[in-house]
Amino acid sequence: MTITLDEAVYEGLYRRVGKRRMSQFIEDLVRPHVLDTSLDDGYQAMAADAVREAEAQEWCDALARDVADDAR
Repeated sequence: MTITLDEAVYEGLYRRVGKRRMSQFIEDLVRPHVLDTSLDDGYQAMAADAVREAEAQEWCDALARDVADDAR
């Protein structure tokens, strides 16, 4: 792939991140705009929150008990 940049932008990029890191720098900037991972990231963050997960499990267990008590 070839990307064309203004010379001043290229020079700034070169000074800021270095020649060998440009591709990764650009990919990191572009990735969130072309791959929709925000939902996955949100779920991972919620799952990592032990207090929130414990509260959610408690809520689910209480709901299951309520449904089990309903007349059929």
